[in-house]
Amino acid sequence: MPFLRNCWYVAAWSDEVPDEGTFNRRILNEDVLLARGSDGTLRAMRNRCPHRFAPLSLGERVGDVIECAYHGLKFNLNGQCVLNPHGGGQVPPNAKVQTYPVAERHMLAWIWMGEPGKADPSTIPDLVGLDPGRFAINRGYMHTPANYEYMTDNIMDLGHIEFLHKGLLGSEAIRHAEVDVAQEGNVVHSNRLTRNEILPMALEVLYETSGEPVDRWLDVTWYPPGNMQLVVGVTAAGEPERIGRETPGVHLMTPETDESTHYFWSNARDFRLDDEALHAALDEGFQIAFEQQDKPMIMAQHGAIGGEDFWDLHPVILEGDAGAVRARRILRKLIKDEQVAG
Repeated sequence: MPFLRNCWYVAAWSDEVPDEGTFNRRILNEDVLLARGSDGTLRAMRNRCPHRFAPLSLGERVGDVIECAYHGLKFNLNGQCVLNPHGGGQVPPNAKVQTYPVAERHMLAWIWMGEPGKADPSTIPDLVGLDPGRFAINRGYMHTPANYEYMTDNIMDLGHIEFLHKGLLGSEAIRHAEVDVAQEGNVVHSNRLTRNEILPMALEVLYETSGEPVDRWLDVTWYPPGNMQLVVGVTAAGEPERIGRETPGVHLMTPETDESTHYFWSNARDFRLDDEALHAALDEGFQIAFEQQDKPMIMAQHGAIGGEDFWDLHPVILEGDAGAVRARRILRKLIKDEQVAG
């Protein structure tokens, strides 16, 4: 299925893009070069010279100019050729590099892969928990050789955590959770609430529940095409819902290709801010959950599907799938509408 283009994707964590030099990453099957101007402003352009299509990332950057390593044409960070060292030095009118609108928000570098005139930074999702002045933040990046929609499904249906993350993130209470799915425009909410849950040891240590029963909420908000906010919180069993200690996180899926995904994640807390041992333990726990449990399963799933269309396989739909299914249908409609509009 084609990609939705008139939307914001995460290109990188902001600190992945150096103050000098360049950084490149493939997004929606296009190799993109990211760089900061001498004023610190983020720029993005296609990572290929329009002459013989050599990657500009192989060239030398001097100031705000990149010299193609193949034939020496020089381009500024707006994609304009500023020097042709050949012949009389005349710059051909088509010696331009495609550029993309970019914006920085929530510690992230966002890119717009569609029509530049439609790029509106105010439509970037308003994510909670990516404020280092308020939160202690565990965060990371994981490359996964699987289609991004299966990565999205994994977060939209957290019923899997009882089984795939047994003893780490899930318990038997997950299967009995109250599930509520709602839609606001093209935004989908997929919320779970457990009752009288005894948390796994790792979460008990984080939330300091002393082994007592709690009510836990796991609330996911999906913004097309694959950007999700996940807020997890606990309170003593029987206390008012969703008033207690919370850890907001993000799970942001950007297609690299049709069959690979850039996964940016975070988990934040506004308590125990200076607890370095807890922070290190959380890093280790997320590494286990994402790299050793989620990733191998999603890769195996991707391989089993073998490129067939999800809906053509007539998947069994369970109660917990409602949010993921709704997100898939909205995305498919948005892509179709975009194609019709031309």
